[in-house]
Amino acid sequence: MRHKSDAFDMFKAFKVEIENQLEKHIKILRSDRGGEYLSGEFQQYLIDNGIVSQFSAPGTPQQNGVSGRRNKTLLDMVKSMLSYSTLPISFWGYALQTAIYILNDVPSKSVPQTPHELWLSASLVYNT
Repeated sequence: MRHKSDAFDMFKAFKVEIENQLEKHIKILRSDRGGEYLSGEFQQYLIDNGIVSQFSAPGTPQQNGVSGRRNKTLLDMVKSMLSYSTLPISFWGYALQTAIYILNDVPSKSVPQTPHELWLSASLVYNT
């Protein structure tokens, strides 16, 4: 996503993909009151599709703590990859995709399954 204004179109594409590929449905969209989520068109789309729009309280970044930490981890990974590989900044998107791929297959201390396993409702099998 190049611009915050692309959020609505990206959300619609994401919704279609998860419904078609995973047979899952979005029930709630929680956001930080960013302008990209507040447009009348976006809010009407959520209502029309039965998706509840939830907002974190203003001035409480701790309510977005998990996603904030994950975003910082991703950013740190991307910077490290690009620095270590000496690749130009134009590879930023590829480095981000790689970091996301890695983190989706790593369990956390609080949840024994990986995000990938939770999303697909299936355990991953690793061949060694």
